[in-house]
Amino acid sequence: MKHAKIFSILIFSIVALYAAIGFYFLPLTNFEGDQTRTGLLPESLFGWTMPQPAIEPALIQQAAWTNADVLVVGDSFSISRVWQTELVSHGLRVRTEHWANIRGICEDFIPWLRSRGFQGKYIVLEAVERNITSGLADSVRCKKMDYHPSFDADLPRSAPPTTIDRSKAGYSGKISIGFQTQINLSKYEQLSSHPDFKRWDTGRGSIVARVDRGCERFSHPHCADALFLADDSPQDLSTDVVDNMQILNKRLTGFNPLWVVVPNKTTAYLYPEKQFWNKAAERVNTVNLLQSVRQAIEKNTVDVYPANNTHFSTTTYLLMGRAIYQALAGKS
Repeated sequence: MKHAKIFSILIFSIVALYAAIGFYFLPLTNFEGDQTRTGLLPESLFGWTMPQPAIEPALIQQAAWTNADVLVVGDSFSISRVWQTELVSHGLRVRTEHWANIRGICEDFIPWLRSRGFQGKYIVLEAVERNITSGLADSVRCKKMDYHPSFDADLPRSAPPTTIDRSKAGYSGKISIGFQTQINLSKYEQLSSHPDFKRWDTGRGSIVARVDRGCERFSHPHCADALFLADDSPQDLSTDVVDNMQILNKRLTGFNPLWVVVPNKTTAYLYPEKQFWNKAAERVNTVNLLQSVRQAIEKNTVDVYPANNTHFSTTTYLLMGRAIYQALAGKS
């Protein structure tokens, strides 16, 4: 009995120590960015600190099918309806649908679209670089529309925050994640302290890479480095993508389609020499968003893409919206 009691006390002490240490590291799991969450690195190092513009909530609208001037089919860069506020502020009524709802620009897209009651003339087709090759190929193969509206398609969206208070500790994560985040933090600090540091693969789908003039271009504490998706390709997009755009344009006769390819964050900062956007502009109506983003970066616009995220900052979403509005206005 004595040994069993000592063993029980020992086990209890180990569990209590684990819990205490885990609770200490738990605030490290208070992730805001998708890249810090994926790579398990703390917001205290990579969270943006530069205040962002405020968006008037009344501009974050979702027009009914029957009232819309513009249909936007897009991914996570569009579903928040932030860049669309630039169109709304100019009097355009915008309907936004996710590619997952639309499924594709199928052969019967126009009659299907008319059956929804859409009477507008503009269609904005947005996709991020890493997904557009497979996404357009799926559309080209598609014969019949299979629309599945999401439950929140017409629900209001919140305006993005202008600031985030990162001093508030969060304790809702998993203790094991807190431990792993502390391990990653220690590993990153050790590796990045070397003067020849260039990149580190977290092994979780994210890399940390040193960025040229990083502290002029980011606002997070460890501004020399930023997080990127490990699977993003340094290779340029194939001309097949533009070929497929042209095929789909033929299915949109009677409308003014505008193609918007959002460059990967890695392209914008690490592989800016890609030429796809220039070549696409020669063959289809498109927005050269890589050029717009690179101009902003070269002008040292801070947090064009926040270090902790694969998506734009509010500042860049508004830049995107202005570029799209100007392209649509040119087709009026």
